Amino acid sequence: MKYAWIEEHSDRYRAVSLCRVLRVSKSSYYDWRGRSESRRSRETRELVEKIRELREEDKNLLVYGSPRMHEELVDLGYHCSENRVARLMRKNGIRARQARKFRVTTDSKHDNPVAENVLDRQFDVGSPDRAWVSDITYVWTREGWLYLAVVIDLFNRMVVGWSMGNRITQELTLSALRMALWKRKPGRGLLSHSDRGSQYTSKAYRELLDDHGIICSMSRKGNCWDNAVAESFFHTLKTELVYHEDYVTRTEAKSDIFEWIEVFYNRKRRHSSLGYLSPARFEVMMAKTA
Repeated sequence: MKYAWIEEHSDRYRAVSLCRVLRVSKSSYYDWRGRSESRRSRETRELVEKIRELREEDKNLLVYGSPRMHEELVDLGYHCSENRVARLMRKNGIRARQARKFRVTTDSKHDNPVAENVLDRQFDVGSPDRAWVSDITYVWTREGWLYLAVVIDLFNRMVVGWSMGNRITQELTLSALRMALWKRKPGRGLLSHSDRGSQYTSKAYRELLDDHGIICSMSRKGNCWDNAVAESFFHTLKTELVYHEDYVTRTEAKSDIFEWIEVFYNRKRRHSSLGYLSPARFEVMMAKTA
């Protein structure tokens, strides 16, 4: 009884002190305490809780700023503006994970024949499997380098083919192209663009393109902008995933990158160039309107 009395009166004394500091009457204070939570306040609390929940459930969303996070919330049925999401994230210390610096490299020192730049930076394509771009990058692990080759459809920025290996050989690019051909089964006349790396100018690679009636296009020497979509994909992969990890083995890196490409990037990640739709969803939406 003694401690209950102390606790009850301590609350009262704290209330009186608070009222004095804020210069409000005790009746106003107790009236405020007795009020139910307003709808606006409840909606704000639920929005913040949902943002935190989404980030906890999927680590890939840690890189989302307010524009992409706003699209996620709208898709889930929340009615809110992008400005409100930005304000709530800022007020509650919810920040997009910062990207790290990305460096691009290429290998074009060879005597193999090269193709003309047929693509000529025409990156906007109106239908699937009309133009693909390809490139290679590398990922560091404690076992050594892991190399990744990708094939991307310019129509919806989807990775339609990929391959990973311990060595940067022509088989790496051939495997990625074979996967893309198997998955998409494009018609003849498809344009395939890459840089001038030896893996893309090899006889085996060019023959595979010819066998499927694919037109070969290559960037101008030392011009990364001619293959900007592929470079942009690698930038996204590295700044949003790779540079935030410390891979002990190549197997660990392969598993993480596979999941990021097939589960997150192709099917979930929102692209500003696609109206904040994922590549897979964009393709479905465009097929319905065709």
